[in-house]
Amino acid sequence: MRWPAIVLALLVVVLQYPLWIGKGGWLRVWEVEQQLAAQRDGNHKLEQRNTGLEAEVRDLKSGYEAVEERARFELGLTKPDEIFVQTPPAK
Repeated sequence: MRWPAIVLALLVVVLQYPLWIGKGGWLRVWEVEQQLAAQRDGNHKLEQRNTGLEAEVRDLKSGYEAVEERARFELGLTKPDEIFVQTPPAK
């Protein structure tokens, strides 16, 4: 009576191995789902960045206000008859 129980237990273990640890097992599925969630988060951040860049490109193409603003703040350019005053940051 003991042999059939041992054989059946071994058979169950052998049949359960691919389900839990094999190539398409639950552990592998869980790992891939974690990777998918991380990739989706990264994609969402990149989509937000791209949206901001698209808006900036539209602003630069549509009018001179964005170009003038960039020239003033990034390059320090001024219009004729303007005086540029720079104050040092407070300590």
